Amino acid sequence: MRHPTALIHPNAKLADDVEVGAYSIIGEHVEIGTGTSIGPHVVIGGHTRIGANNRIFQFSSLGEIPQDMKYAGEPTRLEIGDNNNIREFCTFNLGTAQDAGVTRVGNHNWIMAYVHLAHDCQIGNHTIFANNAQLAGHVQVDDHAILGGFTVVHQFCQIGAHVITGMGTILLQDIPPYVTASGNPAAPYGTNSEGLKRRGFSSSAVMAIKRAYKTLYKSGLTLEEAKNAILGQADTHPELHALADFLSHSQRGIIR
Repeated sequence: MRHPTALIHPNAKLADDVEVGAYSIIGEHVEIGTGTSIGPHVVIGGHTRIGANNRIFQFSSLGEIPQDMKYAGEPTRLEIGDNNNIREFCTFNLGTAQDAGVTRVGNHNWIMAYVHLAHDCQIGNHTIFANNAQLAGHVQVDDHAILGGFTVVHQFCQIGAHVITGMGTILLQDIPPYVTASGNPAAPYGTNSEGLKRRGFSSSAVMAIKRAYKTLYKSGLTLEEAKNAILGQADTHPELHALADFLSHSQRGIIR
């Protein structure tokens, strides 16, 4: 279960059935829940809490200090939920005192090799990060978003629920829910209709989302006018409330 070459600090709190591979290092302030397996050559440090039934592959570094020159040793945290797959060479950093002090990863996420989550990122549930997706600090990714390989996200951006990005996307502004985006810089290319169908959205809901997309991007309305129109459409299609709320709270502006 725990390889004799693994270095586990005596104060670390690991459930009895946690597996730890060869040459892995588990720090003093680490907590790991039941059913989780840690591959070989993994380093987990900082104030890091990892939930149940996660699988963490070799050569990942979790809970290291932020790549932020303002960081001064504060006891900030990394929190990872349950049932996540974290593949090789991933790096997830602690949060910073300038934000909430915690980097969070939710549940049931599929995170492929070489993914970087910088300080204070907030990742929802059921997301997919393809190889080499890179997030700067303070990025929020909502549920069921899919980031294509080599997607790069600027700090403070927000990625809405059910978004999908193409390979090599450079994201400098927010992506509203349900949108497909690609390019450098990222531009909108319709809705993620196939993904929505796979997740059980009805045909009428998918059509309503497509109409809202046209309102936002094809109607010639100003952003404020489009937001008001989408709010009206949400009266009969409640799935559009998520889109309207996102547009109301976007801080960096949305891709256009």
